[in-house]
Amino acid sequence: MQLATLRHALEQDRLHHAYVFVGPEGVGKRTLALSLAKAIHCSEATRDFCGGCASCLKIENKNHPDVRLIGPLAGKKEISIEQVRALEKELNYRAFAGGKKIGIIDPAESMNFSAQNALLKTLEEPPSGSLLILITTSAGALLPTLLSRCLRLAFGPLPQRDVERRLLDRRDMSAEQARALASVSLGSLGRALSPDIQDLAEKRQSWIEALTAPADAAAWAALAEELAKDRAETLQFLDWLAEWYRDLLVFHATQTTDQICNRDLLEKFRAQAENVTVSRALKLRACALAASGRVRRNVNRRLALENLLVRIAGISGS
Repeated sequence: MQLATLRHALEQDRLHHAYVFVGPEGVGKRTLALSLAKAIHCSEATRDFCGGCASCLKIENKNHPDVRLIGPLAGKKEISIEQVRALEKELNYRAFAGGKKIGIIDPAESMNFSAQNALLKTLEEPPSGSLLILITTSAGALLPTLLSRCLRLAFGPLPQRDVERRLLDRRDMSAEQARALASVSLGSLGRALSPDIQDLAEKRQSWIEALTAPADAAAWAALAEELAKDRAETLQFLDWLAEWYRDLLVFHATQTTDQICNRDLLEKFRAQAENVTVSRALKLRACALAASGRVRRNVNRRLALENLLVRIAGISGS
């Protein structure tokens, strides 16, 4: 869907000046952004890319003069206002190789508030011949004023069978091993290829046990305290939780488990599906996404988790 939208805009020469690609990690957001840049600058194909010309290779190697990929500097967690201002200055220059000046900010949620505010001027008055792509796992971590000036394209988890097939293409493993990794990956090829995938599988088992156990304020407070010790684990938990409730919504809509990510947890999943209605699942998913956005904006992690778990207990019990 996202590919078709961009391809049509490219063919009609009607690309928006700014896009925000929103979705889980490892589902192809950066790949699509770089592919669009290649299609714009490719010297061998028209409104497509060959992958082998000098321009395509420079973009792939991240050294094309008209395509800038911005992320946190080494040793830093945030994209600074200085980086944004440097990008804005560069976008105002004429493209060296024709085409457009392209800026890709990934992960966009790493921009601090000052950097996001600085970017607003470019979004309000985009330089002629420029294209800006923001890549994020959480739109809630970006300023509403910034989001309102971008065209949003939402990316969902990859189908489990697609992850299995790509694992078999890239790794020397059996079909059974690929199926197990795809189940844990939550529809993310990047996560499935990560060396930490087994660690995630073990954590997920403990999370689902806590989630489906009888409500216990002390136990949930302990879970919040444990998760809050590490920012990456907090975000990992919140990403998983959002996908869990997405699975519940998909199941309620289709009445099958063919398209859910947590297929290896079907017994727990079916039990919870009986007790969580569509409206509850929507609220719970919104709570998880909102908490993720707050954590990415560096609010107190434990407080965000405790508030979320209290709301889950309240909503689940209502």
